[in-house]
Amino acid sequence: MSIDFNLYLVTDRHATKLPLPQAIRLALEGGVRAVQLREKDLPVRDLLSLAQELRSITKEFGARLFINDRIDIASAVNADGIHLGQQSMPVEAARRIVGRDMLMGVSTHNPAEAKAAEMGGADFITFGPIYETPSKAKYGIPVGVKSLKNVKCDISIPIFAIGGIKSGNLRLVLGAGAKGVAVISAILASGDIKKASSKMLESIAFIEKIICDYCSPR
Repeated sequence: MSIDFNLYLVTDRHATKLPLPQAIRLALEGGVRAVQLREKDLPVRDLLSLAQELRSITKEFGARLFINDRIDIASAVNADGIHLGQQSMPVEAARRIVGRDMLMGVSTHNPAEAKAAEMGGADFITFGPIYETPSKAKYGIPVGVKSLKNVKCDISIPIFAIGGIKSGNLRLVLGAGAKGVAVISAILASGDIKKASSKMLESIAFIEKIICDYCSPR
């Protein structure tokens, strides 16, 4: 399986006024094709039930579903991948369990973590927080676009910028070498989730075209 998406939606049911499955359906209608279920405070039975519901919805749209941390739940619902944090099972151990049957993303916050994730067998990383954002405040001060650019030079797997990503700073993070962006509130907290998803994807496509045209030989 390849990383065939450039917008990675991370769930937070507290960020949306809608029931999470309804919010995710609207995002998928807007074009989102990769969702990470990340609801760490849910009891395991509730998380499994939610994962099953999101698996059904994402299959309907041909979208990828990732499960944060819980390899057992990812396997139970036949998810496309797992996403590990720095306090999760080591990447190497997780890869031995899932083999190459699942994609694996890893949250990273500095160059050493990014390199370790690649060496351990990750298929992609999220890197940040790039900008200030309440959801990532516990990970320290924002690392900034310059750090993203430096990490891009150190690893070869795709990088998704995370933390305070909005339409207004997409050009900076994509221009620094990010494959795409991972977002929560930019979509889920929107008053029109479908429209917010569609507009962000349009902006990404427009910026990617500019970057491609700029880098093409003349």
